Amino acid sequence: MASTVVASLLPPLLLHGRKSSHAATMQSFPLSPPLFERQNHAAFVVKASGESSESSTTLTVFKTVQNVWDRPEDRLGLIGFGFSAVVAVWTSANLITAVDKLPIIPTALELIGIVFSVWFTYRYLLFKPDREELFRILNKSVSDILGQ
Repeated sequence: MASTVVASLLPPLLLHGRKSSHAATMQSFPLSPPLFERQNHAAFVVKASGESSESSTTLTVFKTVQNVWDRPEDRLGLIGFGFSAVVAVWTSANLITAVDKLPIIPTALELIGIVFSVWFTYRYLLFKPDREELFRILNKSVSDILGQ
């Protein structure tokens, strides 16, 4: 996937004979002579290629949800999953509030969270082969959940 953008820009405004700092910046870019129409315009050509993994993953998720929504027999299930997610968030927020009011449990849970975070960083994020293993695990989980 590649795209090209061509823009013709007006020079910066002159204020009482003073040039702005943008004029010097624009002159440092390599410009293509055939793209000049007049001396007062600067032309830029920007080329981008490649594919963003984030946008393709997002599109895949949206396409999967759209495919499920397009089948009438699956709409009720999708609505049920959405309602369940809202109930789960509400329940977990209330549970966390209740546990937070207990005297010693929040400190113990915070200590457990810190220890687990240190272990997870050491186990999966510190070294490149471990990061690749984590990505394989996550990709396998996502494909299992989406049924691919």
